Amino acid sequence: MDLSSIEIFLAVASDRSVTKAAKAVGRVPSNVTTRIQQLEEDLDVSLFSRDGKKMTLTREGETFLSYANRLMALALEARQAVRPLAPSGTLRVGTMESTAASRLPAALTQFNQMWPDVSLHLTMGASRDLTRDVLSDALDCALIARPPKTMREEDASFDAELKALEMEPVFVEDLLIVLPSGHPSIKSAADLRVGSLAALEPGCTYRRIAENWARKSSDLPTTELGSYHAILASVATGNTAGVMPRSVLDLMHWPTSVQTHQLGPVETLLVYRKNDRPSAFNAFHEVLSATKGRDVRLATN
Repeated sequence: MDLSSIEIFLAVASDRSVTKAAKAVGRVPSNVTTRIQQLEEDLDVSLFSRDGKKMTLTREGETFLSYANRLMALALEARQAVRPLAPSGTLRVGTMESTAASRLPAALTQFNQMWPDVSLHLTMGASRDLTRDVLSDALDCALIARPPKTMREEDASFDAELKALEMEPVFVEDLLIVLPSGHPSIKSAADLRVGSLAALEPGCTYRRIAENWARKSSDLPTTELGSYHAILASVATGNTAGVMPRSVLDLMHWPTSVQTHQLGPVETLLVYRKNDRPSAFNAFHEVLSATKGRDVRLATN
């Protein structure tokens, strides 16, 4: 058992998919599969139940998860003890609301425990706005949704802004169209039986992806709402479809059932200015790398 195997285990446990976990940890899927199998052989238990491409933790896997989180946190503390970064000052971090809710709690808790003297300021916003704030030095870094290649080609200014920054993939989200309970399964927007699409502000990459998908086969209008709870409440009325990542939907424990349609994976990027890495950013980057894959499951337990 080694730390890289534990990191891979945590990624698969979070994303419930070998393919998505492979992207998150920068490996090929076959290597992820092999490392999980080796870990299971080492522990002499099955950590995951396999249902097609879906990977679900077994009872033994759930037990091992808490130890894996503790081992990764301890390894991070050990590295900092022998190679302290001595961060100081203020770190201004921008993030999408969805990422703050489902992905950041473990990283922010760990960072605060390790570096209580750093003042961390968190700003919520849409991907486009956060990118511009990093470029203008209003933020030190931000977590944004990476637009698909077709959208970047259509929006040359946003693409140019992204290329002016350093970009690093940190999470992979499964973007969903959420449908009212009892709505028939759909293959395209033409199959929708609702009056509008509910989404966040226009600068939200998830909204733009959903609107591009809808425009291919319908003229569905968009209703702008201020939160994912408001989006789900609108879906519950029966006349609206909503857009949100699966990690957020899993957190919400909504009292009524909903149907979902997958739009596909969307990468979350950490963006920051080139050649501008203050010590507080380096510390945050290391904590984020060590804790990614833990947050959704910690928040839902």
